[in-house]
Amino acid sequence: MYKTVIKIDGMMCGMCEAHVNDAIRKAFPDAKKVSSSHTKGESSFLSETEPDGSYLKETIDKTGYTVTSVKTATYSKKLFGLF
Repeated sequence: MYKTVIKIDGMMCGMCEAHVNDAIRKAFPDAKKVSSSHTKGESSFLSETEPDGSYLKETIDKTGYTVTSVKTATYSKKLFGLF
């Protein structure tokens, strides 16, 4: 699994977050747990394959927002339990 965090300028409200989330889901069908925060100015999601950063930037730029950075790192689910 990969976790991708995108820093985005221009999101001002919840509707902006929804537009970005929809664009990510449409461009990357295997994206899971897609979320955005206009107050933090970022979006994040999990995926099985490493997303193409330039395609991701192009996809979000088309929505009218500006991508300032894209960071992807391997992600492993944290297991909680009593042992």
